[in-house]
Amino acid sequence: MLHRRQLLGSLGTAALLTAGLRNTALSADDASDPVAELSTRLNPNIQAARETALQILKPSPAELDRGLRLHAESIVFDSYGFSPRAAVDGDAIAAAIEAGASHDQVKDMKEEMSMTRYVSDPVEQQEYRDAWRASGVTCVFQNAGEEGQDPLRLMRRLSRFTYATDLMRGFVSKAAVPADVETAKREGRHCLYLTGNGVPLRQQWESIPDELRYMQVFYHLGIRMMHLTYQRRNMIGDGCGEKSDAGLSDFGHAAIAEMNRLGIIPDCAHSGWKTSLEAAQSSSRPMVASHSTCGAIHPHIRSKPDEVIRAIVDTGGYIGICCIPRYLRGSGDITAMLDHIDYAVKKFGPDAVAIGTDVAYNSQNAGRELAKLPRMSKQYQPFRSLWPADDYKTLPGAAQSIAWTNWPLFTVGLVQRGHSDEVIRKIIGGNVMRVINASMT
Repeated sequence: MLHRRQLLGSLGTAALLTAGLRNTALSADDASDPVAELSTRLNPNIQAARETALQILKPSPAELDRGLRLHAESIVFDSYGFSPRAAVDGDAIAAAIEAGASHDQVKDMKEEMSMTRYVSDPVEQQEYRDAWRASGVTCVFQNAGEEGQDPLRLMRRLSRFTYATDLMRGFVSKAAVPADVETAKREGRHCLYLTGNGVPLRQQWESIPDELRYMQVFYHLGIRMMHLTYQRRNMIGDGCGEKSDAGLSDFGHAAIAEMNRLGIIPDCAHSGWKTSLEAAQSSSRPMVASHSTCGAIHPHIRSKPDEVIRAIVDTGGYIGICCIPRYLRGSGDITAMLDHIDYAVKKFGPDAVAIGTDVAYNSQNAGRELAKLPRMSKQYQPFRSLWPADDYKTLPGAAQSIAWTNWPLFTVGLVQRGHSDEVIRKIIGGNVMRVINASMT
């Protein structure tokens, strides 16, 4: 096998794109090379996503070399996303359906298996490890709370990632403080920083302190960021799917004050524009839109207009650009994602931007296992999924070009856009590290 430098030096761009980053075994020299780890032994799904993005980016060998090395050397911190997901056990779920399992029970089985099965199943664990290695990601701000305010509902997903990181801590651990992320990078491991998809509320409404007391419980359990709202309206404010966009409530101001006191980062990614603006104006510590887009490029309910981004940045926070074509709009591919990053950097500065993918790598075995499940009767649309009509059509290959395992090519793309190494390090992880440090002090 050619060493990486020989490969990059001997291939022109066209040949490089044709060759891709080959699925070859690591040589003894490459086994200890973190750059080679990003681009060897890629399974067919990861390889296909790489080739799709490379055909769009068309980097020169020098750009590819610089981008991959910078990615391998840096702390890479996904500002909101999901660690790789396992395939479910289709036979076990099919048997449960045959025995009369409800829609909720089946949904819970699917989620638990996708989030934990790699702990005990050796085939799924290899998929999990390979996806982490190919991504070059150090840490993910992991969605560890099911959308809503009920503490018991929020606890389920948190328990799954606590379980997984407890049993696989030699490979992926729970990070409780910023130093844990630095240690994981130094030791060649990965970690999860946990975020909840809602503020835990008792919903008894006896007093504000009584209503907010579970926030500290979740902080003690490792949650370091919380969604203020999720799509719909709650007692804190309006979600991005509400046409009224009524803004932050009086109780919402109290909730943000308690988050500031504890060191929990307020996240307005799924909040309405007015709620987001007023939340930023209310917060005394950094606030973020962890996975969003720039509304000035393409307005969408999940985007943020300049006024809101400016308010977020003024708190010391950032906007995390996501990998969802429907929100990026335009071509919806890796070029569109880089356009949003470029816009935010030029408009608000390099400290204002992160990448919050909002996507996950799914096991190659997922489709085969899901195909084993019998069709269940139709159910009402979940409350959290009541979205406004959207007729956007995702172009072929767009989502594949911004697959989670293409993280190294996000860095390559930033190199192509002319950003300095210092700026790129901020975008791919440094800004998240700065904010989590500021939130803990």
